[in-house]
Amino acid sequence: MKKIEKLMCILLAGILCACSSDILDKNDPTKLNSGGFYRTETQVEQAVVGVYSQLQEYISNEAWQFGEMISDNTTVHFDPMGRASAPANEAVEYWQLVSNTGNVGSLYNRMYRNLANINLALYRMGAATVSETAKSNFEGQLRFMRAFYYFSLVQYFGDVIVVTEPITNPDQAWDYVRSPISEVNILIDSDLKFAVEVLPAKNTKVGYATKGAALMLQGRIFLARKQYVEAIATFRQITQLGYQLLPDYADVFDPAKKNHAESIMDVQFQGGNDLGEHSGFLYNFYPRDSYGAVIPFPGRSGGGWNVPTLDIIGDYEEGDLRKAVSLKEGYTSNEGEWVAVPYINKYNHPHTIEGRPDDNWPLMRYAETLLSLAEAINETEGPTAEAFGYLNQIRQRAGLQPVSNLTKEEFRRVVFHERRIELAFENHRWLDLKRTMTPAELAEFLNAYGVKEKSNPTTSRGTIPFNEYDFKFDSFEAYLPIPLRETRLNKNLRQNEGYE
Repeated sequence: MKKIEKLMCILLAGILCACSSDILDKNDPTKLNSGGFYRTETQVEQAVVGVYSQLQEYISNEAWQFGEMISDNTTVHFDPMGRASAPANEAVEYWQLVSNTGNVGSLYNRMYRNLANINLALYRMGAATVSETAKSNFEGQLRFMRAFYYFSLVQYFGDVIVVTEPITNPDQAWDYVRSPISEVNILIDSDLKFAVEVLPAKNTKVGYATKGAALMLQGRIFLARKQYVEAIATFRQITQLGYQLLPDYADVFDPAKKNHAESIMDVQFQGGNDLGEHSGFLYNFYPRDSYGAVIPFPGRSGGGWNVPTLDIIGDYEEGDLRKAVSLKEGYTSNEGEWVAVPYINKYNHPHTIEGRPDDNWPLMRYAETLLSLAEAINETEGPTAEAFGYLNQIRQRAGLQPVSNLTKEEFRRVVFHERRIELAFENHRWLDLKRTMTPAELAEFLNAYGVKEKSNPTTSRGTIPFNEYDFKFDSFEAYLPIPLRETRLNKNLRQNEGYE
């Protein structure tokens, strides 16, 4: 029975298991499988496209929950009548995560499934008939994406299992243990070093990773590690690659102006058809029971997730042009009544087919480069003229007055504020909070926010009050729990401190 369980549940931390090599070499000519695939350049490219398709799924389903909704930026449009989501989505919002919370398992398994396909493509590509130029490009993209997921895993879970090749025997899955962050960083740094060296400044296919994307991820990692000198050098390279701020903040998110000069890397979606490449996050985000008052499809309610909090709404400065683009504080119902339920407006654009929006997701853009440069320079040299220059480019586009004559600490507060507002609802907030605070400071900060949200909720609770555990954050929760299913299947996996 245990053997059957292993074969059926071989999700070493959600990793897809490849079959043994002797089986893979025996191919049914009527079926497409990994043994009959990865033979030609076209097939390898299709595998790379598949990796980007999985990135779409990660962005659509998990990234916004653990990048924004877990933070002080967004909350839930509480539904007193629909409590089925309480153990999952609401557990993320209210910091009631435990090892068997389904959404934590989905996040963990999603990233490891994606890594499994990346590793398989890298492994099989070596025997394919591919030109050296194309092979180098494909390997650079795959290793960039591997670094992206491993960096995300480290940020969310701390020490994690490292796998760089396909698993060829089911029993291998129970030999793995979590590697220290320092060891995971060696792989991340090696993959990114390769990607930066081989990826072109502009790729031939829209949506493929480029040198700019690899440098951006490298710079993010240096910031997270507080390696400010290295971060400055990395971000300065990006400023030489031809990116620039668009004059109008709204244009950054307009589907009609996709992949523009400010975009370093967007997750690509295509709406207006039934090809299955449309984006769906708008439908998760817009208010429940609005039925055509927010988007013009009257028969459909929104998910009511990722709702802008009163806290972030109050953090916008008077006259900030980004506010109306990024969010709305409510809407007029079909009956002509004002409904004070905020919603994200950044991805709310007309589309012709219900449920088929055309919005890309901004994974990396040049505004982040400028803010990151300003931050890193301030941390090493103080608020220099160069640092003010980068910061004020962002503020002036937003219609705000430039700042000057700030101390190092004052500059730090302003640049963190600008990151929150400029990059709002793009999945930066949680990791920005984590990298700029100790776990104890993070707990103090979030608990203070929780007190405010419970005393004046962003959306009505109806007749259901908060419970005593809502918005209570302990410092150990800076890392998520390892999913219970994984620790049960692999007894070598230790749980993160504080979780059972």
